[in-house]
Amino acid sequence: MDLLFLGTGSGVPAKHRNVSSMILKLLDERNSLWLFDCGEATQHQILKTSVKPRKIEKIFITHMHGDHIFGLPGLLSSRAFQGGDSPVIIYGPKGIKQYVLTSLKLSQSHFRYAIKFVEFDEEGIIFEDKQFVVSMGKLKHGIPSYGFRIEEKDREGELMADRLKEIGVPFGPLFGKLKQGKTVTLSDGRIINGKDFIGPSQKGRVLTILGDTVKTAKSVELARDADVLVHESTFLSQDQQLAASYRHSTNVDAAQTAQQAQAAKLLLTHISARYLYADSKVMEKEARQYFKETYVMHDLSEVSIPLKKEGLQDG
Repeated sequence: MDLLFLGTGSGVPAKHRNVSSMILKLLDERNSLWLFDCGEATQHQILKTSVKPRKIEKIFITHMHGDHIFGLPGLLSSRAFQGGDSPVIIYGPKGIKQYVLTSLKLSQSHFRYAIKFVEFDEEGIIFEDKQFVVSMGKLKHGIPSYGFRIEEKDREGELMADRLKEIGVPFGPLFGKLKQGKTVTLSDGRIINGKDFIGPSQKGRVLTILGDTVKTAKSVELARDADVLVHESTFLSQDQQLAASYRHSTNVDAAQTAQQAQAAKLLLTHISARYLYADSKVMEKEARQYFKETYVMHDLSEVSIPLKKEGLQDG
């Protein structure tokens, strides 16, 4: 599980930051990609990476401001030219379906793959399968804006194949039975209990990605005990009045949210174009006074979210 930042700026593109978009790489988990927001020129940013648009399975839109959606029609159209024929599901606020379909209709864009829309305004779970649960909560911004909590379900322990080979268990159907925790009898009469050869269960990871927002209790709720929290940091704390007037957060707002949520790591994005590289280092340093594990993201930054080393505790 890796998070790739395609655009880390806010409002308008800048030479040093494109507008909002990020890719959650789930290649090992499900051989697919999830896209979060799709600002203008997102597909141009993708060209600088190894990302294959045809692997984009789901698209999550935090809100309907242009710096989060203007790249969507172009990306969807280009995906068709790049061999994408699998369906795409777009999750977003009411209006995202009309925006996409109108753009495609008026531009006479046609492609073979299906697009499904899941529009929401009610908080709660918006997706769940055997691997992941994605829930949504409403934030506080100038227009309806939302945050997503992506929870990986706990994994069953792995079969200790090497140990089984060491004691002479032949590879084949018996491995499948042992993986299910069943007891098998070998040809030499030995009885093997599969439960003795299954490693500890692996606790799932939690990622929280928030849309534009002022500081709010809902952010803390969505980020509770998250392994990684992605939070907007449009302004430095010295520009708190600007942040309030535009309904955005400062670096300190984000850091305090991460602290209250007891998250493990905070990634700051959606940085105003007024701030250059030196300013971003100030932004990071100041935020670390409140939350040590804070990192300002830059375009094409990639952060790995590794499996937790410890297994699930009994009881």
